[in-house]
Amino acid sequence: MSELLPIDHRYAGEHEEAQVSRVLTWLSVMATAFLIGIGAKSWASDHMVHAWVLWSFAIALSINMAYFARTGNLAFQKFSLLLIVSILFAYLVATGGESNTGPLWLYAFPPLLFYVTSLRVGTVVLVLCTVIAFIVFSFPELPFVTAEYHTDFKIRFFSTLIFESMFCYILEASRLKARNELVKQADSLEKAARTDELTRLPNRRDMQSRLQMEFSRYQRAGHHFSIALLDLDLFKNINDSAGHDAGDDVLKQFATLAQSIVRQTDVIARWGGEEFLILLPDTSLLQALSLAERLRSEVASYPFEFRGKELPVTISAGVCTIAKAGTLEELLRQADANLYNAKESGRNRIAPRVRTRDEPVAEPADA
Repeated sequence: MSELLPIDHRYAGEHEEAQVSRVLTWLSVMATAFLIGIGAKSWASDHMVHAWVLWSFAIALSINMAYFARTGNLAFQKFSLLLIVSILFAYLVATGGESNTGPLWLYAFPPLLFYVTSLRVGTVVLVLCTVIAFIVFSFPELPFVTAEYHTDFKIRFFSTLIFESMFCYILEASRLKARNELVKQADSLEKAARTDELTRLPNRRDMQSRLQMEFSRYQRAGHHFSIALLDLDLFKNINDSAGHDAGDDVLKQFATLAQSIVRQTDVIARWGGEEFLILLPDTSLLQALSLAERLRSEVASYPFEFRGKELPVTISAGVCTIAKAGTLEELLRQADANLYNAKESGRNRIAPRVRTRDEPVAEPADA
């Protein structure tokens, strides 16, 4: 039997990506506004080159936002934003910005970096940025370095940056751990909600969902499917004579046996009580009848027992194909009607009638 359907996290993933994109867009808008404002202040203070550089970064951020709005490429938006911000911070550290306060903007980098990337990538990039800042601080005579910082500023800057980076790392690691635990719990709850506790088969809710998906596939692409509604014959007698524990054990034994007989593409679920439903994708009525008959024969010969006592178990089944029904409701009603006919005909049989291998072929009547 196929495995239980995993939770589809596609919607949650798309929602999370959309949220990240919104955050990055608002950060880009705010950063653009700050760059334009600080650039205007620099222009007013006669720092013309610095102003034009800041406005150039504002233009780059605006182009990145426009490109994302046009393409929706979140990966490119992340990469471009980090690249622009990294170059901006390198420029601010090398030039000092105004009054050598440029490096202070680097404090905004760790939380953004860990939010946009993974912990590993974020750590590598932060280490690289710290090394670059250390080189700039240590070798002010380099050609691209125009700022010079006091020793006290350097010590305080690196101390606070390292502390903030470690703090952001711990917070992001805790957030990811909590998120993963919630996802794991959600998976467990979803699986429990779709699994029969006794037999560990899919339950009625899960089967209804699968039936709806298979019916949609039939409507969309014309893939026929069939179902078999099974019922353990005279199951109440087992509970009355051997006890409910014996009945529960028989249900578990039957579930294990049925799983070993149905195909990998088939799904068997506990429909309710002693009733089970098998979904048979891409299966004609004749094929479904053949599989149901094989299962009936195997159950009839299987040595069901409880605490050393053998228990006679047989099943009856009603089979129907979607080709004979217009809706799922009609399909289930027809399978239920066929199951009723099988029981009325003496139980331990399949309806519509299928001839067993050991059943003799009737001789034609004499003319």
